[in-house]
Amino acid sequence: MSAVKCLKCKECGREYPIKASHVCEFCFGPLEVAYDYEKLKKTVSRKKIEKGPPTLWRYKDLLPIEKDEVVESNTGFTPLVRAKNLGRELGLKELYVKNDTVNPTFSFKDRVVSVAASKALELGFDTLACASTGNLAGAVAAHAAIANMKSYIFAPASLEKGKILGAGIYNPNLVLVEGDYDDVNRLCNQVAEKHNWAFVNINVRPYYSEGSKTLGFEVIEQLGWRCPDHVVVPVASGSLLTKIFKGMVEMYQLGLVDEFKTRVSAADCMGCDPIATAFKAGVDVLKPVKPATIAKSLAIGNPADGYYALKVIRETGGTAETSTDDEIVEGIKLLAQTEGIFAETAGGVTVAALKKMAHSGFIKEDDLVVAYITGNGLKTQEAVADSVPSPPVIAPRIKAFEEIFSKLNN
Repeated sequence: MSAVKCLKCKECGREYPIKASHVCEFCFGPLEVAYDYEKLKKTVSRKKIEKGPPTLWRYKDLLPIEKDEVVESNTGFTPLVRAKNLGRELGLKELYVKNDTVNPTFSFKDRVVSVAASKALELGFDTLACASTGNLAGAVAAHAAIANMKSYIFAPASLEKGKILGAGIYNPNLVLVEGDYDDVNRLCNQVAEKHNWAFVNINVRPYYSEGSKTLGFEVIEQLGWRCPDHVVVPVASGSLLTKIFKGMVEMYQLGLVDEFKTRVSAADCMGCDPIATAFKAGVDVLKPVKPATIAKSLAIGNPADGYYALKVIRETGGTAETSTDDEIVEGIKLLAQTEGIFAETAGGVTVAALKKMAHSGFIKEDDLVVAYITGNGLKTQEAVADSVPSPPVIAPRIKAFEEIFSKLNN
């Protein structure tokens, strides 16, 4: 039996039935899934989780899906890489990289959409939809295909070509909208009022966002059932950061880990950094901005969960760092050249922020640190195209090779 109790307003605490709803009718606060943790304590154990499938569905008891049938895409339980080379470069002895670039559509969005699509079917929907900065587009299109659902995807017209192709290959109804993500999101809220579709990040958002908890669950399990000292998470809406934190707290509440002392920090990008700006100013109110950054997957100028992300950062003793476009590119290259992981721009943001936190001494040399890398670099090749040198072209003769050999070794 499911331990899901209700939807609960994060502001006033009012409770709502399990349905397609995301805003409190009384105070307009966001709704979140609430669980019966006493019930979960009786059913969830390390042994039961370890016997589960090597996907995010090993944590099904901790997710808001009540039926046995799920939209399975073999998502999750991605590698936790001991990043010795990058750690040596940054002066960190116990650095790990959570590599979500290897999910089916090459980003962490497969996690949230697998859960959202499963819940949408439970609730009787036949169409999956979203407003996307790019990665979500591909994930929604792919999972709709798996579930035999129709799909409608809205994204900014400036979306990277790799992400347009990455979504279009699944044959969704893809609509590119003039403007930035916030313009797209406003349009989608209007569309959602007229059409009975499951918008994963609007009316089924409470269930969708729970999928991000699995990034917290997996890290704890992969570290031998212990919490890291510090995690660094890229921020767009702020939801990912808050849900990783929620997942780790749930592990502690259920007695699956003995101690929880993790500091949670945000990696943000200059040109679209309302969360980091508010944190550094010591205020709770976020000022919306017009995005101007190469990190388009993080380009949300009015982050829906920004306030809650700030709260988590402050409560855990974390921090927030921002990165320029040049620093983002250098972060992408550094991760690739030390750990062989080609990340998209959001990954460059994470590495750049991690570098600043390590060099400032905020993250200590002996801290157990996990950096979250959320998307694959093949989706954002434009960002690094000019910084990768063109290879030489030679005739198929040894003499031709010897002529350039010395140059290649300098």
